[in-house]
Amino acid sequence: MPVNNLNMKVRSAPRRKARIPGTVKYYGQSVNGRVVDISTTGLALDLSAPLNASVGSPVRIDSEELGVLEGIVKWSHNGRVGIQFRPNTNAAAQVAAYFRFFHQDINPVLRR
Repeated sequence: MPVNNLNMKVRSAPRRKARIPGTVKYYGQSVNGRVVDISTTGLALDLSAPLNASVGSPVRIDSEELGVLEGIVKWSHNGRVGIQFRPNTNAAAQVAAYFRFFHQDINPVLRR
């Protein structure tokens, strides 16, 4: 996995900006959010409320556009969370289908 200039591991797959509504589920907790970038290996979400899942926690993302995706929390900062898809799920195929049939490139309104 590549490392950025802050010596943090980053996704090796190219990211695409997105605005996809979804819900993150962690055991009994459910938080609405919006996918802000996505790749075949993971995604980042802006959350509407805090998510009490620590790094390494298993989560599920439910989205009408993407379906159900399973992954683990890789990072969490300032209302945003990064999820790495589990390699043994069909997440890569679901994301590839999303890119093939639905994705439209967007320009973010605000940058962090």
